[in-house]
Amino acid sequence: MLRWYLIHTKPRSEIIAQTNLERQGYEVYYPRLAQPVRRKRGWQARIAALFPRYLFMRLDVGSQTLSPVLSTSGVATVVRFGGEFAVVPDRVLCELRAHADPVSGLHHLKGPTRLARGSAVKIVAGALDGLEGIFERVAGSDRIVLLLTLLGRATPVQIPIDLVLPGQVA
Repeated sequence: MLRWYLIHTKPRSEIIAQTNLERQGYEVYYPRLAQPVRRKRGWQARIAALFPRYLFMRLDVGSQTLSPVLSTSGVATVVRFGGEFAVVPDRVLCELRAHADPVSGLHHLKGPTRLARGSAVKIVAGALDGLEGIFERVAGSDRIVLLLTLLGRATPVQIPIDLVLPGQVA
């Protein structure tokens, strides 16, 4: 019977653990993220762990054992709940893989990177639901600043990125 387990790695050792586990014949899934990072010459993509210090490992319970995993270079431990190793449901891995880019295998954050400064947006939830504005800038990992016309003046308003969609400003 095939089961997925959650492996906790040593700091910044996900690739080392993945390589060593695969050499031992285990199937490993290491979800990674393409993260935009600002550099001197503009924005560049940086590859980072989607879940820092964690990997998923598939084990054939009938023919493989977890004992060698605990002494594998790069592995800190196998996640447990009480005395039992944590088994990750297959559907969780199916969902993770379904959300990854089919070509690169990388995950991409949804967010303000698809909005350009000056583009029209519409607020779709919250106290300002239905208002339209202009995207101004990113204000953190999950917030943006919009210019809304309130009382005849363009007013900057900071709101969560989840509350806006690209739209048409009349």
